Amino acid sequence: MPTQPYTPPCKSWQTKRSKKHMIMIVRTNSENQAFIKLVQLLNADLAKRDGANHPLSQFNTIDNIKYVVLAYENHEPIGCGAIATYDFNTMEIKRMYVSPEARGKRIGTNMLSELEKWAKELGRSKCILFTGKNQPEANRLYERNGYSQIQKYGKLAEIVDSLCFAKEI
Repeated sequence: MPTQPYTPPCKSWQTKRSKKHMIMIVRTNSENQAFIKLVQLLNADLAKRDGANHPLSQFNTIDNIKYVVLAYENHEPIGCGAIATYDFNTMEIKRMYVSPEARGKRIGTNMLSELEKWAKELGRSKCILFTGKNQPEANRLYERNGYSQIQKYGKLAEIVDSLCFAKEI
């Protein structure tokens, strides 16, 4: 059974419909079965948007990710995200996903905030990430949370519709 080293208290906030939602953000790792299932849903969504053999799909592995967050609503997993070491000062945000029925409740923002907090605890001062032009919701999430578009890094420079973002934390 995967370890869950830290469980912060439940977070709640109001949605646009004035209905209160209790959301819990949990830290875990990539062995967590809920994370694996959410990533499968993410991959299916990306395949619809970009095609099953899109060049960005080569970066969608989840083996041995130590730092994963899950969002739960009423004990049901509804979102995920992760960070992985990029370099000595930088963590890379990976595998961000919120199920379609749970969108619009700032769940992505809360998961991103928890990942940034975790990156700081690990002694990092920057987060980077990549996404695609066919993910406008994700791009708005990152921009709304202080990420700025940067020059494409690594193998992403060769992928026409990839976008890269960064934020000092």
